[in-house]
This record gives sequence, C-alpha cells and structure tokens, in this order.
Amino acid sequence: MFESLSDRLGKIFDGLRGRGALSAADVEAALREIRRALIEADVSLEVVRAFVEQVKDRAVGAEVTRSVTPGQQVVKIVHDELVAVLGDSAVAIDLNAPAPVTLLMVGLQGSGKTTTTAKIAKRLKDRNKKKVLLASLDTRRPAAMEQLRVLGEQVSVDTLPIVTSETPVQIARRAEREARLGGYDVLILDTAGRTHIDEELMVETVSIKDIAKPHEILLVVDALTGQDAINVARSFDGRLDITGIVLTRVDGDGRGGAALSMRAATGKPIKLIGVGEKMDALEDFHPSRIADRILGMGDIVSLVEKAAEHVSAEDAQKMAKKLKKGSFDLDDLRNQLIQMKKMGGMGGLMAMMPGMGQIKKAMAGANIDEKVFDRQIAIINSMTKKERAEPDLLNASRRKRIAAGAGVEVSEINKLAKQHRQMADMMKKVGKGGMGALGGMMGGKMMGGMGGMPDLSKMDPAQLEQMARQAGIDPAQLKGLPAPKPQLAEKLPTDVGALFKSAGTGLPGLGGAPRFPGLPGLGKKK
Repeated sequence: MFESLSDRLGKIFDGLRGRGALSAADVEAALREIRRALIEADVSLEVVRAFVEQVKDRAVGAEVTRSVTPGQQVVKIVHDELVAVLGDSAVAIDLNAPAPVTLLMVGLQGSGKTTTTAKIAKRLKDRNKKKVLLASLDTRRPAAMEQLRVLGEQVSVDTLPIVTSETPVQIARRAEREARLGGYDVLILDTAGRTHIDEELMVETVSIKDIAKPHEILLVVDALTGQDAINVARSFDGRLDITGIVLTRVDGDGRGGAALSMRAATGKPIKLIGVGEKMDALEDFHPSRIADRILGMGDIVSLVEKAAEHVSAEDAQKMAKKLKKGSFDLDDLRNQLIQMKKMGGMGGLMAMMPGMGQIKKAMAGANIDEKVFDRQIAIINSMTKKERAEPDLLNASRRKRIAAGAGVEVSEINKLAKQHRQMADMMKKVGKGGMGALGGMMGGKMMGGMGGMPDLSKMDPAQLEQMARQAGIDPAQLKGLPAPKPQLAEKLPTDVGALFKSAGTGLPGLGGAPRFPGLPGLGKKK
C-alpha cells in the first residue's frame, strides 16, 4: 500500500545520504519533496502541513547540523515523526470487560465490514480461544445476513439465526440476550452501511449503540478511499466516539494516505489492517513497523512472527537434524515451498527484508510467476514416496510419468530436479562447513542472479564480532556472508539470529534451523 510513497521518500533520502554536511537550503529542498510525496500519497493537506513543520523544527536545528551523518539523521527524524503520526505503539482490541464483550462494526457500504467481522471472529477464536457470536444488523443490503452466516460457517463461528421481520435495534437486543444466555465471550454486531454518510445512517447506528452498549466501536475504512477517508473518520467519531479503526485492502495499490490521515485527524488508533481476501489475512497495526516499511527498512520482527506462526518448533528441529547429516530430499523441498507460500511467497518475504526493495522491484519487472511454487508442489506430489526420498531414481521414463500426472512438460521436471540438486549440494556444504560454506554459496551462486550483495569483510570488525556473539555464532564463521546495506545498519537488529532462534526457527546459520535453504527456481509468467 505504501509502495509509491516509499519510492518517493527513498529517492529523496538517497540524495541526502551522500552529503558530508547539510545546509538549511538542502533541508528546505528535501522538505518540499517530502511535502509533495505525501500529498501525492493522498495524505490530507492539514496532516501534511503539521508533519512537515514537525520535521522542519528538528531538521534545521543542532540535532542535524552537529550530527556526524546528517543525511541519516534526517531519515531518523522523518521515521520518528511518521511513528508519531501513525501512533506511538500498537493497540489491540480490548477484551477486558465482563462477558459477553460487544464489538460494534461501523462504516460505509463496500468498505469490507462483513468480511472483516468474520476475520476478527476467526482471530479471536483461534488466537484468544474465545467463544464468539456474530450478528448481522444489515436489513437493507440484499443477502447481507446470509453473507455473514456463510462466512461464519467458513470460520466455524456461530451466527445469530436470521429473522427477516426484525429491525436492527430488535436484532441487537436479541443478539445481546442470546450471547448472555449462550455463554459467549464476545458478541460482534455487523451494522448496515451506506454509499455515503447520511443522517438516517447515523441515527440508526446511534440507536444500536444505545441498546448494545458496545465495549469497542470499530470503524472499518477502505484503504483506497483516499482524501475522503478523513471526513468519514471524523463523521463517525463525532457521532459515535469510535474506539479504533480497521483498514481494509491494505494489500491494494493505494498510496497510504488514509492510514496517515485518519490517525492524525481523530486521535483514534488503527488497530488492525486487512492484507488479503483470505480469512486469516488480518494483522495487528504496528506504527513503528509500518514506518520502517515506508522508509524501506524492512520489518524483521514481523518476518520472525510469521515464521513462528507457520513453522512449528518440531518441524524446525527435524530439519536441523537432517541438515546436520547433509540430507535434503524432495519432501524437504516441498515443505519449504509450502511454508514459503504460507508466509506470502517471495514478494511477501522480500517486502519485510531490509534493503530488499530493489530486488523485489527487479523481480516484478522480470514478470516472475510465483505460481511456479504451486506447479513444483504438484510435481513433487506426483512422485512416489520412494522417488521423493531418492531423487536419483528419476530416470527418463519416470519423469515422463510424473509430467503427465502433474500436467506439465518434462522440462519442468528437469528444472525442479536441477534446482533440488543445487540446494542439496548447498545443504551438504552447510552440514560440513557451517557458516563459512553457506556464506560462500550466498555470496556466489545464490545471490549472483540478483546483482550480488556486499561482503561482510567490508564491515567494521568490531560490529561483526558483536553481531556474531549476540546471535550465538562463532565470529570466525561469518566470513563471506552478505551484509545489509550500510544505511540500514542502524535499523537491522544485531541479534536477528537470537530473534529467529527464540521463535523456534531461523535463517541459515543465524540460530535455529534454516528455514530458507535457497531461493526456489522462479519461472517467468507464460
């Protein structure tokens, strides 16, 4: 969502970083570009003015002029102010109230209220182990109640039986009674919306609020709304006193202005963001992590959390044992592909890795087809158990049979076999030589196709030694491992390995079991 804003700010900061000193004129020119970038990203004008003034007050003062790296200091100031605009810290949905805790979902029609209601219900059921009841109060939109019932079945959450003759207020009363008598922990009410704000909508929603007495009132807003998002947020907040905001379609091609505008205009926290159509595509909103992504600094913490969520400690331990033996069969490759798909594919992972923005763009420009993962998984599934365990058995006749079963050409089987062979060779070297061997692979074959990355030998030895010790690595083994971009060194945690290890998983050689043994062969879209 913030891609265009991130690109613009990245170019502005690249021009500042190379300077040994910054004059007031340099700062003014950069601030003009920042103002223009924010306006183009659909941030409201009043928020842009306040943001630029805050940055200016700090950027033209002694904080920058006395800095050893003034360009980096300006980036830090912008980062800090972005966090201040988005909210100082993450705020979760508050369930600290007598059961049943009532959540009231409000917003305009088409913003994704009903789908978001089901997503939140699934999240509370799975993560918080809560018993949830859903109720649709939308008596105007055709099939709105039926839609919520179907979604409730999909996420295995109870929904209030539909009585078509009731008014929204009557449904709210019945839902509250059913939730109390049924022993439910949480009641979520999905209200009706309009294509625009009108008095009738507000009166109805206020009446429902008076009856339901919700503990949380969540405003659902489409991230693609643009400049009008601030008016929507203020209108609902003025009449209902909302407690939080949920942004939907954050994975779309919006320019990010809605997130920056609404938090600053209402003072109410953005609590959740919808990042896809699937029922589990809902994430907590972390202001500092979003600011990191906007400024191209990646999001290592979210990457670790994703790894911990999709990779069990038991699987990680099994993989670690196999790698120590230098073993890596086609079943292992399939598991890696499945895990990578669950974590968002190559694009999703690269968006969270510091300094990987340019590589992600290069992949997009090369028209790379991530559906190749699905084809490769289908190919491996078409093999017998013995063939997966012993890839050397794959002769010409077996490859023809597998190709027919997977619905692909024999050349696809050959590519997969070659890819597996390269990865298996790498794993054998890792098993024998540890980090040194892995560093050589990553610095050579693995990263060669991506334009190469700088060598750790060019970094400060004291910094390398500190990174190694904190991650539980022998400093002597770090030779040859790719380094992060110098300008990102401040943002990349020195204990990345420890983070992954504590999550029960890891990047190769940085503590825990290797989760990304190689970059799977990515084909071009046909």
